[in-house]
Amino acid sequence: MTQLDEAISRYHKLLESEKFRDLGWAEALEEQMRERNLSGGRGAILPVLRPHFITRRQYANLVKAAEALLSAIEKVKQLALSTPSLLARMELLPAERMLASIDPGYPMAAVAARLDTQVDNGALHFLQFNVGAPAGVASSEALAELFLNCPLVREFRKRYKLTRTGGVKHLLDALLKAYKYRGKKSFPHIAILEFRQQFQDTGSGEHLLLAETFRKAGYPTEVVAPDQLHYRGGILRAGNFVIDLIYRKLTVQEFLQRFDLTHPLVRAYKDGAVCLVNSFRSELAYKKAIFDLLTDEKVTAGFPAAERQVIERHVPWTRVLADRKTTYKGKEISLLEFVVGNRERLVLQPNDITSDQRSFVGRELDDARWQRSIRLAMRDSYVVQEYVEPKVYPFPIFKFGMLEMRDMSVDVQPHVYAGKVQGCSSWLSDASGAAFSTLTGLAPTFILEPK
Repeated sequence: MTQLDEAISRYHKLLESEKFRDLGWAEALEEQMRERNLSGGRGAILPVLRPHFITRRQYANLVKAAEALLSAIEKVKQLALSTPSLLARMELLPAERMLASIDPGYPMAAVAARLDTQVDNGALHFLQFNVGAPAGVASSEALAELFLNCPLVREFRKRYKLTRTGGVKHLLDALLKAYKYRGKKSFPHIAILEFRQQFQDTGSGEHLLLAETFRKAGYPTEVVAPDQLHYRGGILRAGNFVIDLIYRKLTVQEFLQRFDLTHPLVRAYKDGAVCLVNSFRSELAYKKAIFDLLTDEKVTAGFPAAERQVIERHVPWTRVLADRKTTYKGKEISLLEFVVGNRERLVLQPNDITSDQRSFVGRELDDARWQRSIRLAMRDSYVVQEYVEPKVYPFPIFKFGMLEMRDMSVDVQPHVYAGKVQGCSSWLSDASGAAFSTLTGLAPTFILEPK
């Protein structure tokens, strides 16, 4: 049994002990979460009663590998922007290409981002690069504080040291770093830009928490929607609020589905009247096709050995799905023939992360359904990727005043700010395969060490 397994077993035994069998402490924790507005939106908090633990060694390995990969991603993006044939492989829409061509005024392609990662003892796999700060970065920080002080975790900490990771401060520092490249005033007015549902009058709970934190640090901040923006006389405003810096919490695809390139945000961005974080250029890495370029040895041949080693060990082989020749483990293959004949080890995924299109896991289908899935995927923009088995842990779930143990898939998400990893969070989802399960969301994350 590993150190981590022993710690989880110890935690669950405490949960079942006489002292904590009465779930009054859990009800109190739930009430504290409601009071802090820690629910709702994309950063929904999962009703778990145990944090997700990673060891100090796992965290150190994660940081080292992630930062090497981030450097490689930066190089790939620069190559794509300067090489039409590589840019074509990203399968950008014409409007996305135009927006990507605009210089954001700072050198970082992604100021705030995350990597979706499977961590299993000494192994780790990077499955996806997501532009934008991790969902629930403010909620995760507040949730970790509540858990550290709840009775069961205080008892658990008598034997183990728990260290929080990440925090809103790192996000704010990265936003200001991008802004300072423009040589503007010291205390910019910040807008957190989000889409709102019909009849939604105010920002989401997560974004309101962020705004509150930014204001406390001395930066006037408002949560705004795109249709509130207007641009006149070289100044972007939402109502009477003058905007210097926008923290964009919507994707280019989401934006282009509702607005065109004459929108006030685009005009202000093109004129350099506002600092946009992340820039529209960062959307290059939001395509699954970025992993196609990363795992193509011809593209990365000139990269440092450490970066190529991280890609080989930790990034699953990926190709944009097309009827073409390519390589797999150094050998030339016919891509479609290879996909048809290797169902068990592959998954088909939409190139656009925000797409409503579904993914197809080969091992979950028979040969006939797999071939139908390939034909469907060929009609749109899809990638094929080596399948990575989800990491599953048992978690105690608190619902309707009752406790139940559930197997949950765990995604560890390193927080990336200006190319550096500053903490991580955990995204859990029901591993039972239930089609309509609502058990998905954030859990508090701690680095665990024995005392």
